[in-house]
Amino acid sequence: MRRSAFLAGLMAAILILVVGMTLYVSSREKKAMEPPGRQTISMLTTLPVETASVLANAYEEYAGVRVEIISLSADDVLARLKDQSGEKDGAAIVLADSAVLQKAAAEGYLIPYISETNDMVPASFRQTDGYWTGVWYDPVVFAINRDYMKTLRLVPDTWQELSRTKARIGVTDFMAADASANLLYSQMAQFGDTATLAIWRGIHPNVVQYARYLSNPVRQAGMGEVDIAIAVESEALRYIHDGYPLKLVYPADGTSAILTGTGLALGASAQDTANAKAFADWLLSDDAQMALQGQNFYFLTTNPDTVAYKAFAGKNIVLFSQKAYFTKEQKKALLDRWVREVRLAS
Repeated sequence: MRRSAFLAGLMAAILILVVGMTLYVSSREKKAMEPPGRQTISMLTTLPVETASVLANAYEEYAGVRVEIISLSADDVLARLKDQSGEKDGAAIVLADSAVLQKAAAEGYLIPYISETNDMVPASFRQTDGYWTGVWYDPVVFAINRDYMKTLRLVPDTWQELSRTKARIGVTDFMAADASANLLYSQMAQFGDTATLAIWRGIHPNVVQYARYLSNPVRQAGMGEVDIAIAVESEALRYIHDGYPLKLVYPADGTSAILTGTGLALGASAQDTANAKAFADWLLSDDAQMALQGQNFYFLTTNPDTVAYKAFAGKNIVLFSQKAYFTKEQKKALLDRWVREVRLAS
């Protein structure tokens, strides 16, 4: 009995020793496999976390540099940049709407960066002195139900033609999404107040629903609930990828787009800034586009040297030439006027 207990205790001790040695060796091997001195950079962004995470995870796998995501509103990004401008260990890069980057550059919160990669981006998509560079854009298009298109003799391909059509139309409420409101502001800048409101007076009677989300008009067009959706292309491409019968038409008289870009933040360490430069260039690569598209995010790259750019049939899309430089007060006044003279006029 005692001998059995002794043997059992000895076997248990040996087992513990073996397990302990195994875990120790495994730990040493795992540690040896980890990149020495793994780098981390912080990124301020106005993108949703789910979108930014796709890029951060793909870049960490590619370069071994972890990207810490700090998702904030536009105003909070600017406030954070202001607070860290006198520091040396702040966030290193900003990935945001070009309007945010323009303000940050004007306030002196960004540092210039021009590389062989970002110098390929057309001048219309970047700041001349290198304070920010657009990496992708998302234009507003007409997403037309294919069955409805077969009934047409003439497919509307301008805003004026769309305003005269009798098609059932779906559009996101200007007061519900920035990308939708940006369309109204951009049309005001390009066509003027009178012509823009005339266009929307023609469209309004045919609007089936002013949706709350950017995806809803595209879904409605794909399901045949509306004939034409006025929508951002990323949502339209997502539904086309899922098999919905839609055809994209790019307005021949121009359209608006949300441009997303990068800027290097003032107040970061030299090492973080160096890593941020490499990350900014990577965001202009096909690898970044593949990572996004792999998770059903479809944006148009600004880099003409990529396969994604060369393969895109609509890369010569006409964008509005006039920039919508309106203050918050002016934007509110434009929305109020649209509500008063279009939405509630009938």
